Amino acid sequence: MKRTNTQPIREVIQQYLNEMHIDRKLREVALVKGWEEVVGKIIASKTERIYIRNEKLYVHIRSSVVKHELIMIREELLEALNQRAGEELVKEIVFK
Repeated sequence: MKRTNTQPIREVIQQYLNEMHIDRKLREVALVKGWEEVVGKIIASKTERIYIRNEKLYVHIRSSVVKHELIMIREELLEALNQRAGEELVKEIVFK
């Protein structure tokens, strides 16, 4: 007997993630994990913590010089991060 409502497992999982509102959080985690690829190894090594809350990316920096440099390129960095994510996940970057 052949089933008529079969779906590929990928579609079923994606539908489940969407319904449970997990998909956005997974994209945020992937973006945070890709921080080093966006800013480079040297700047990433000066980063203590990075997380996203309420569409804001919080970045804790150990070096005041690196923090100042990142503040100067904040808009370009925001654009690069959202482009990497494929959507606007982050609307603001806060450096601490």
